[in-house]
Amino acid sequence: MSTDFQRFDVWLYYVRFTKTRSLAAAYIAKGFARINGQATNKPHAKIRVGDTVTLSPRHPKDDVHVWTIRCLGTRRGPASEATLLYENIIAPSEDACV
Repeated sequence: MSTDFQRFDVWLYYVRFTKTRSLAAAYIAKGFARINGQATNKPHAKIRVGDTVTLSPRHPKDDVHVWTIRCLGTRRGPASEATLLYENIIAPSEDACV
């Protein structure tokens, strides 16, 4: 059965942003994420292909990530597979001031 949406916390787990789904849910619940510019604190928020996801830094030295969802995942696979699920809109800077 195919669906056109996926839970936000599941998707973050599939793209390997967090080590566990519960960590993904906690990250979202703390208000560090946005979907299409709208802040959300609901791990069960629905995401769809084409949505823009903004992930704020968990620590001051981390970068902001802005991704466009390319695919919905079906499993937590290797990192090479996970990168196929999104496209970087703002890539992390490598020359950031220290």
